[in-house]
Amino acid sequence: MTRSSPASSSPAPSSPPRVPPDNGPPVTREEFDRVFDQVRTWGRWSEADRGAWNRVTPDVSRGAAALVRTGTAVTLALPWNTVPGPDNAKPALHHMTDLGDIEVPEPSTHKDFIAVDYHGKAVSHLDALSHIAYRGNLYDGRAARQVIDAGGARFGAVDRLGTLVTRGVLLDLPLTWGVEWLEPGQAVHPEAVLAAEKRLKAEIREGDAVLLRTGHHRRRRELGPWDPSAASAGFHIDAMPLFAERGIALLGGDGDSDVRPSPVEGLHSPVHALAIAAMGVPLLDNLDLETLAAACAEAGRYEFMVVVAPLNIPGGTGSPVNPVAIL
Repeated sequence: MTRSSPASSSPAPSSPPRVPPDNGPPVTREEFDRVFDQVRTWGRWSEADRGAWNRVTPDVSRGAAALVRTGTAVTLALPWNTVPGPDNAKPALHHMTDLGDIEVPEPSTHKDFIAVDYHGKAVSHLDALSHIAYRGNLYDGRAARQVIDAGGARFGAVDRLGTLVTRGVLLDLPLTWGVEWLEPGQAVHPEAVLAAEKRLKAEIREGDAVLLRTGHHRRRRELGPWDPSAASAGFHIDAMPLFAERGIALLGGDGDSDVRPSPVEGLHSPVHALAIAAMGVPLLDNLDLETLAAACAEAGRYEFMVVVAPLNIPGGTGSPVNPVAIL
């Protein structure tokens, strides 16, 4: 993995990225495998299918609770999306099943049905450790074919994670770079993470939930939807050793954390593979971070308590989720 020379490289991380967006430098599979081995934490925890959530001890949760000052609670989930579009190939379902005309007259009842194929680009969700395998292995070296079948996952399932209460850090890259949003296809490198920490006065620590704001949903609201599978702003794999060194517990963003197109040959979601399969770090995908960004700017701080409570789905590879940040 070779970064370009200063004469032809990307601008300083505190400056707006050049146009067109840059998803590089390109990475070979051999280079990727070296990074995978560098950040891998297999064999570290006895409760291996909780992965990096083992880092969130009661002391970490108590420290997060101490960050609550105003009590402002901000939901981070997108609305339930039933409208098909280029970023919603499998719309969520919602319809009424009782309009007060099925049961005995009083009291009248109204019921509805929901369903979703949530691993995609339109639903805010949590990826559990059973969601991603690399070279046939889940996190901790468990062979995916041995622990996942039509009945679900017997290792790394979402019900093993439980509820997370930890310190959250918002990396607001558009604010740091002085732009409205990062263009789809723009990679975020470790230098940009360090610059955002300094600019926002929020240093990433062990057990943290790190949330990347690229301005995805502001751009979508102003310019319309596009296919994020083809182009989205997100982390380059060279940022992952920094997160491994800091010992984060959770990674998320208003995209799915991966820059797309992928800079790694033959690998469509390299950050997913590194975070989930190597580091044991679950991912939060498709968050709406616009309200949180405004709340952080008003409060003058970019650290907060965050609560993530996935659905209790035995064998599930993840869950729709509505994380809450409390300032």
